[in-house]
Amino acid sequence: MKILEKVKEAKTPDRFTQDFLETKLGFKGGNYRQFIPYAKKLGFLNADGSPTDLYKSFRNSHTSKTAVAHALRIGYRELFERNEYANNLSKDQLKGLVIEITGLGRDERVVQLICQCFEVMKGIADFEGATDEFVSSRRDDLSDDEFMQSTEVIRDNQDFDLSLSYTINLVLPKTDDPAVFNAIFRSLRENLLRK
Repeated sequence: MKILEKVKEAKTPDRFTQDFLETKLGFKGGNYRQFIPYAKKLGFLNADGSPTDLYKSFRNSHTSKTAVAHALRIGYRELFERNEYANNLSKDQLKGLVIEITGLGRDERVVQLICQCFEVMKGIADFEGATDEFVSSRRDDLSDDEFMQSTEVIRDNQDFDLSLSYTINLVLPKTDDPAVFNAIFRSLRENLLRK
């Protein structure tokens, strides 16, 4: 992956944002925007976009390949729970396992994308040198809900899986009246934070 090569070259940011991806790494728009959610799923980035120890280990040329192996064990946890040697499966066996886990059809685009991403990452991973150190430390750093969200394999009955995130910058008025703030946050809760 071209982005991962650039990650190794660039300085580690405080937060890995779309701006960093576009400005510092040079990857603008399109499919490149999916890298940040994917990097979070793999355990390279925390929920707030800050790089993890796994990210830093990936940047080290001596530990890079084992870091990718750890990331795959985190991001594709269900595959490795069903078959601890998921990295040794043939393409057809991997596809069958993904179909089994997701419940999707054999020809669905999501199944193909999961398999393609796994195969590309597997190609730059060293599972022989990998231990469960990063996976267990990542597990200890997160609550149960956060861990499940960060390690879940894509499950969607649509042909295309799209994840969107929003950043809302709220400029609050200068006032000492708590009623104003209560009204603003009540409105946010009622209109934006609904599930």
